[in-house]
Amino acid sequence: MERTIKPEDFAAIADTAMVLDVRRLEDRAASNETVPFAIWKDPTQIDQWIEAIPRKHPVVIYCVCGGGVSNSVVDRLQAEGVNARFIEGGIEGLKAIGGKLEAK
Repeated sequence: MERTIKPEDFAAIADTAMVLDVRRLEDRAASNETVPFAIWKDPTQIDQWIEAIPRKHPVVIYCVCGGGVSNSVVDRLQAEGVNARFIEGGIEGLKAIGGKLEAK
């Protein structure tokens, strides 16, 4: 199963995938931007929300820069059978290519 999606490829599936913002609480609070229609899920509370995530529907997650948080969350989601990938470079990667963001 693929683990990542390039920021430039994200726009093609953004309307059909479930998009999860898994930035840490303090990182999300420090930002005034989000990906349109993204649902924030606290990565430290994954045990409380993982069962509600669809298993076969495409799920795309992002954190700040596509590092440790995204890797650990995608590992856990994929281990539970979720069709999940994370955006390479996170929300910063989307910003760098002029990806669509909105004020939160």
